[in-house]
Amino acid sequence: MSCPEKNKVLTDGAAERVDCVVIGAGVVGLACARALAHAGSEVVILEAEGAIGTGISSRNSEVIHAGMYYPAGSGKARLCVEGNRMLRDYAASRGVPHTMTGKLIVATDEAEAAQLDGILEKGRVNGVEGLTRISATHAREMEPDLNCVAALFSPATGIVDTHGLMLSLLGEAEERGAALALKSPVTGGRPVEGGMLISVGGAEPTTLLARKVVLAGGLSSPRLGAALGLANVPPGYLCKGNYFTLTGRTPFSRLVYPVPVAAGLGVHFTLDLGGRGRFGPDVEWVTAEDYQVDPRRGDSFYAAIRRYWPGLADGALEPAYAGMRPKISAEGEAAADFMIQGPNQTGRPGVVALYGIESPGLTSCLAIAKLVGELLA
Repeated sequence: MSCPEKNKVLTDGAAERVDCVVIGAGVVGLACARALAHAGSEVVILEAEGAIGTGISSRNSEVIHAGMYYPAGSGKARLCVEGNRMLRDYAASRGVPHTMTGKLIVATDEAEAAQLDGILEKGRVNGVEGLTRISATHAREMEPDLNCVAALFSPATGIVDTHGLMLSLLGEAEERGAALALKSPVTGGRPVEGGMLISVGGAEPTTLLARKVVLAGGLSSPRLGAALGLANVPPGYLCKGNYFTLTGRTPFSRLVYPVPVAAGLGVHFTLDLGGRGRFGPDVEWVTAEDYQVDPRRGDSFYAAIRRYWPGLADGALEPAYAGMRPKISAEGEAAADFMIQGPNQTGRPGVVALYGIESPGLTSCLAIAKLVGELLA
């Protein structure tokens, strides 16, 4: 799928000049590459792994979020609400599989019911489409197996085929002349006259001189920012989320979320595009990437899920997969906003760095890419 002429710049012995390098071929990096290619830039996408989107982008809930959880005025709020509309339009126009299932946020006692008002108000201020508070009776009419005392309904929430989305973004970028280089890890870099000199490892190490650089390395962004000598690089933390697949009958036709917890959105119910149900993620702070799911973590899922679905049978959950949240705030600290640094913050002309692009990063990818383009314009 790559462009041979452009890939040649990655195998020459001397530094080769390119207009723009995007580091990272996850959904956000690919969205940035597409936007920059559409704007007329010559783009090379550097990906350390042997395929696109093998990290955060392939290990999440695949949810199109509506934007009601995030503080007013925050990057997460603004980019999620804008990105929601952009992603829905893009998926519809490009034939990317998706469906707007809608979502119920449920309170199972009066203390949680009081929290719904705050979520509803955040949604109103953030401009979330169609978010409404409904009674327990109404919620049970929508989902008869549900247990709650009150709920919010979000019609602007859905699910998307993330891999299909990434293939579409890459295809569009390549149509505009972008080149993808797999197994091409960035090992370092430094500013020089005319741009950033980037060292690329792999089977045939090389050096690129890029006039513009977008760091979209996901979990690796803090490490890569330091390797490139950028200013204001935040610390990085890993927060694991484990998922469990539901065996047997799927109880709900919509997504069901509890009231959020500190580091995540609680053990929620989501569907894949085939209609199969799953629960997660939980919150597990770790010090190294580890995608194994400990079956014993499922023990705590049962109590959490039965608060809103008492009918969950013993033994109905099976380990599925795990993902990593690229946190830039530590355990016990308030959740950090997206950190999107333009040249003034990175200290390098033509360099934009993205840190802490956790949920709702998937939903926000096209809006983030638009912002990156504006910062580099």
